[in-house]
Amino acid sequence: MSYLPRSSSGSSVIISSIIIKPVRFPRVWCCTHTPINQTQTAMEQLDPSKSSQVVVPHPHLLHAKISSIRMAGHSKLQIIADFDATLTKYWVNGCRGQSSHGLLQQGNPEYDVKRRELYDYYHPLEISPSIPIEEKAKLMEEWWGKTHALLIEGGLTYDAITKSVANSMITFREGVVELFEFLEARDIPVLIFSAGLADVIEEVLRQKLHRSFKNIKIVSNRMIFDGDGHLVSFKGILLIAMFLVRSSFESGPIQTCPSSILFVASWVILTPGKTIHVLNKNEHALDMAGPLHDELGDSDGPNEDSASVKKRTNVLLLGDHIGDLGMSDGLDYETRISVGFL
Repeated sequence: MSYLPRSSSGSSVIISSIIIKPVRFPRVWCCTHTPINQTQTAMEQLDPSKSSQVVVPHPHLLHAKISSIRMAGHSKLQIIADFDATLTKYWVNGCRGQSSHGLLQQGNPEYDVKRRELYDYYHPLEISPSIPIEEKAKLMEEWWGKTHALLIEGGLTYDAITKSVANSMITFREGVVELFEFLEARDIPVLIFSAGLADVIEEVLRQKLHRSFKNIKIVSNRMIFDGDGHLVSFKGILLIAMFLVRSSFESGPIQTCPSSILFVASWVILTPGKTIHVLNKNEHALDMAGPLHDELGDSDGPNEDSASVKKRTNVLLLGDHIGDLGMSDGLDYETRISVGFL
């Protein structure tokens, strides 16, 4: 398993997993080398079979998928999105963009160095195509656990999070704000599924977007602070998915669009304190999803509850990592379009 290759000259998007029950269509891939930053008008006018920026081997399958979602209406649609390098940019001014973990500065240089050393050791293992997925999942759990322990031991405060975000170069992709507004106006829920840090993601949304959205919930690793604002622990999750992957790229890095990918989810109950990492994000964690904590003023109206969201059986899934394909596992969806950002 590997990350898809990225180019610093622009963005690429792959649309895959065209599934309409009870018929399963062949995989459809849609690639573009420049960002699509228009919102409703551009999305409605986009014809993948005619655009010079988009390549779709079987465009009629994509049109069938879109038609199915439109016929079902807004009330059946939900968005499931990764955060780092999906909603945010992978490249910013020619440099690697920051993640919600990577931007964090504890105010303690010794511990910042220790976390960087963990990254230098574990990241090559994360993207290695030769490590079995079961072993890699254990390594990711180990990495995240050590990193979170360093954040606690190093005395991280919420003030440090606020300052880190203010000093960061993390940037949203063009069109994200407009997309959020478009979805909120139509009461279409957005579930942000991230292996990063929920509190950091909330602060990024707060500082960069300057508003809250009533339709957005976050499933990520959430911190617990004491009365003085010092990090003391992390909230645990109850379920984790171990994804067994069989694909045409199993023996090496992806060179072309794979023809088939098989994910088998095996669910196990975990004790509190477990973490969300890049290989265990899944819809079963929806029950721990929380709305945005908005210090700028709460949005009007209640957030849609988990049971209602699960009844939305049409899914637009956004991610940048092969593991993100599992974010909708556990959801009994009828129609799904998966979009991978390069």
